[in-house]
Amino acid sequence: MTAPPSVETPRTGPPVPAPDGTPSSGPDRPWRGQRALLGHLRPQRWRMAAGVALGLVGSVMGLAQPLAAKRVMDDMGRGAPAAGPVLVLSLLVVAGAALAGLGYYVLQWSAESLVCTARRRLTDRLLRLRVSVVEGSEPGDLISRVTSDTTLLRQTAPQAVSAAVTGTLVTAATVVMMGLLDAVLLGVTLAVVAFVGVVVAVVAPRIGRATHGTQEAVGRIGAALERVLGAFRTVKASGAERHEAAALLREAERARRTGIRAAAWEAVSATTSAVVVQVSFLVVLGVGGARVASGATDVSTLVAFLLYLFALAPRIGQLVEGVRQVQMGAAAAVRIAQAEELETEEQEDDEPEDVTRAPLSVSFDRVSFAYRPGLPRVHHQVSFSVPARGLTAFVGPSGAGKTTLFSLIERFYEQDSGRVLLGGEDVRQWPLARLRASIGYVEQDVPVLAGTLRDNLTLGTPDPGAGELARVLRLARLDLLADRLPDGLDTDVGHRGSRLSGGERQRVAIARALLRRPGLLLLDEATSQLDAANEAALRDTITDTARHTTVLVVAHRLSTVTTADRIVVMEAGRVRAVGTHAELLEGDALYRGLASTQLLGP
Repeated sequence: MTAPPSVETPRTGPPVPAPDGTPSSGPDRPWRGQRALLGHLRPQRWRMAAGVALGLVGSVMGLAQPLAAKRVMDDMGRGAPAAGPVLVLSLLVVAGAALAGLGYYVLQWSAESLVCTARRRLTDRLLRLRVSVVEGSEPGDLISRVTSDTTLLRQTAPQAVSAAVTGTLVTAATVVMMGLLDAVLLGVTLAVVAFVGVVVAVVAPRIGRATHGTQEAVGRIGAALERVLGAFRTVKASGAERHEAAALLREAERARRTGIRAAAWEAVSATTSAVVVQVSFLVVLGVGGARVASGATDVSTLVAFLLYLFALAPRIGQLVEGVRQVQMGAAAAVRIAQAEELETEEQEDDEPEDVTRAPLSVSFDRVSFAYRPGLPRVHHQVSFSVPARGLTAFVGPSGAGKTTLFSLIERFYEQDSGRVLLGGEDVRQWPLARLRASIGYVEQDVPVLAGTLRDNLTLGTPDPGAGELARVLRLARLDLLADRLPDGLDTDVGHRGSRLSGGERQRVAIARALLRRPGLLLLDEATSQLDAANEAALRDTITDTARHTTVLVVAHRLSTVTTADRIVVMEAGRVRAVGTHAELLEGDALYRGLASTQLLGP
């Protein structure tokens, strides 16, 4: 087998293609995050507008409260009844709080809808990625973009919009009301508060960069943890727990450092706004007291102005927080956008209706292939033909390119030159869904998904009849296993089939492929983990299947393919010889050496 080099050279995250195909600058592209964030917000704009409007009305009611309080003080100062103004003030407080709460609920509803849409779109995109892209990326990092990045989007986006719109409008209205009360005190207040704007302008981009770094670090932690859990037994057996724990801790330390950097800038922003509010209150109190003493204004006006100042303080904090949340949401939106820009396979809207069940011939016509430009070629001018029906085996040393043949047939990769023909038609002309629905493929590492035995058998073949299931269970010698399991076919097989043996997982994969009744069956070392009795039975099943369909087998144990209709010998990415077992023993030295090593020679 020749494995893609990218599998052995993991990257820290998916590449970000630019329009010209080169990696983009990611978060440093001007306003990229903000534009991406707006793209997520746009489908929810009307619902979010309703939430903002409710919150805005509640805030406006809050703006009227200082004037109502001034009226209460004036009436009490004149000895007039204050019951009416007090009732109005109470109603304003209750109604304002109720509307603000309702607005918050609508915004959170929008946030949940937003994140659901983002996850649905992102998972759909990830499932359509090219195999080469996934094998060149870290699964843990891709997972973090669907989980933690979209969660950050939910936590920041609606609040940021509410802060930006409500905070700006209410702040402007508050400033107007303060100006109507006392223009001199307003001028003093604005002179002090202006300092906040300068600080925010300087700090906000730094918060965005630090947050992006934190999310990248979290993605690397997910990738490192996925790597360990994916080979957990190997890590345990190798006594490598401490080594791997140290690697995880290094990634966690990187995340801690970037998180601390973000927290430091957030602290600068929050502390500055808090100090400015306190300073503005003291300055206004001093200047206002002097103006009251001089008769330029009265006490009730100063109290109302101070109440507006107290109302203005949280709005300033809200604006600062909104800017911070926009930066955090933009950082998450950039990482989501990076995943959405990864190259996908062609998309087809409908399920294939013309699935080929008839046996398919296979031809390679001068096919050359390398996993990436600049890497050594895996195949060099490979040519061979396999007729419809029959069993064809591919043998040769490891790294000869046998498994890669199947990847090219399935169009997981596409050849650099030459043609791969299926049923006489170039596979690049086949719609992908029809192509893969016409093929049954058993991989070398026979992945089994978490879920029940039935879920795994019917993957890609929904709602098969009970008779069909019974047929493939019998052919794959799984019928006794199904009878033995506590819940039969509905027994949970565990994460990656952990409750099944290696041989049982192989038989599940074979049964799944047979259930499709494919026109072409690809088996990559499909019986390597079976005991002798099951291997012999499965060999009979494969031989019988080859009478009415085309079966291609990659094998290292020649004992499993000695009865094949034809055997293709590969070496260093080239076809060396083709023939039957007897013909190759006579005419090919490499095959004769392999057979002699495995004690199959004469």
